[in-house]
Amino acid sequence: MPVLWIIAIVSEITDYFDGLAARKLNLTSDFGKLLDPFADTLTQITFFLCFIIDGTFPGGILPVILFLLVVYREFAILFLRNLMLKKGVAMGARFSGKIKTVVYIIAGAIALLAASFERLNIFKSILPYIKTGALVIFIISVVIAIISFIDYYLIYQKTGAA
Repeated sequence: MPVLWIIAIVSEITDYFDGLAARKLNLTSDFGKLLDPFADTLTQITFFLCFIIDGTFPGGILPVILFLLVVYREFAILFLRNLMLKKGVAMGARFSGKIKTVVYIIAGAIALLAASFERLNIFKSILPYIKTGALVIFIISVVIAIISFIDYYLIYQKTGAA
């Protein structure tokens, strides 16, 4: 569990500073606009998958249906980006996508906290509330992900790439 915490924290911090440096030094590129969200998504989906298969909680922390909605959204965004790229437009992360990412991070952190408390056998009195909180944030993140997809789709339509 400590290794997962370290990986989660380091990946989010390095992603933040990578984006900050790219913007400050004006080193953004079409390739980076596509690679960065892809890497973020790959990391988040991997963490979310861990919460499904985690043996700590019966049925996992994250219901499979929510995970599938996240995966389908991400594949749909990837598909839209590929269609736009064929038309010469590299669509980077939108503000709605950044909000979605922040909520994914929060959901993942709360779920990781719940799994850690369960494994360490501590804070048993508040553990059900933390697990419920993680589930609520996961649900919110899926709603935001769907709204974000709509935002990306509208941009896709406006570019004339449709």
